[in-house]
Amino acid sequence: MNIPILDVKRQIRPIRRQLDAAIKRVIDNANFVFGSEIKQLEEEVAGYSGAKYAVAVSNGTDAIRLALLAQGVKQGDKVICPDFTYYATAGAIASVGAIPVFADIYPDTYNISIESTETILKKQGKKIKAIVPVHLFGQCADMKGIMGLAKKYDLKVVEDNAQAFGAEFRGKKAGTIGDCGAVSFFPGKNLGAFGDAGMVLTNNKSVANRLYLLRNQGNIRKYHHLIVGYNNRMDTLQAAVLRVKLAHLDSWNTKRLQNAAYFNRAFEGLGIKTPVVSGFSTHIYHQYVLRLDNRRDTLVEYLRAKGIDARVYYPLPLHLQECFKYLGYKAADFPESIKASKETLAIPVYPDMTKQERNYIAACIERFLK
Repeated sequence: MNIPILDVKRQIRPIRRQLDAAIKRVIDNANFVFGSEIKQLEEEVAGYSGAKYAVAVSNGTDAIRLALLAQGVKQGDKVICPDFTYYATAGAIASVGAIPVFADIYPDTYNISIESTETILKKQGKKIKAIVPVHLFGQCADMKGIMGLAKKYDLKVVEDNAQAFGAEFRGKKAGTIGDCGAVSFFPGKNLGAFGDAGMVLTNNKSVANRLYLLRNQGNIRKYHHLIVGYNNRMDTLQAAVLRVKLAHLDSWNTKRLQNAAYFNRAFEGLGIKTPVVSGFSTHIYHQYVLRLDNRRDTLVEYLRAKGIDARVYYPLPLHLQECFKYLGYKAADFPESIKASKETLAIPVYPDMTKQERNYIAACIERFLK
């Protein structure tokens, strides 16, 4: 068999006519920038998530960057984020001239540790202006703990919701609990566009108004620029595609959950750690992440030889990345992040997977472990 980490073609096939019609509508109108689909998508995403405002932007990284800028984070400010996550979280912080400050993670959920974060705040509290918790792999970080720290230390909170759009924290959609939520619609996400696209969620009208300015060259009325803004608009074509796919998101996430439940049962008692779901969050399984000791790399190679696209997210924590060497961290500063980077792997969990494919993956892993 040949089983990719995600089969986008298989996802598209049953909704192809709807997608073709949506794209044709944009082409026929020839309104490729700020067409009506943008506003309609913003309203639909706001309705889905429960946020008062949803601001369409160019991609998920820019969603974090613009959310920070809209709340006054500036050059020289310090912003906390987890050490074990994708580069874009810290890259967005650095891109506004702010200084990324890394915190360690919990070993079970891989989300940012409240204890590690508070230790940093006790030492550097006055210098830190914001926190960017990441809802990694599809479930929410401890937002009660994060918001408690934000209140105590007067911090802004931007949720990096690139991997958990549709997940819930105690009944509230991810991305709507902090001051802003940054969403990525990269094609590989649970809700993916046909290219780059993103969204910022917020319940603050003044922040939303500033985001509208920042994403569009600093103007609302053409040729009248109120602030120095950027070209971070979402293309109308992407909005049209996302509107079609949004209607299917919950059913896709449910199928991911069913696939994950199957794997949980299949791997029980085999000595491999399956995903831990915290009591305060649902999980949409953007990735189904297993944990194994020093045999992780061998298992990845074995599965790939069997045609299963197993992957490692993420093999190098942020504090060890060459681009963040200037921050001065030591190699051993974040032990849980380092362990996770050496012991975790993801296997396919996408909603269109067949029973045969699930059985094959489970059988291959069982054979390896036994």
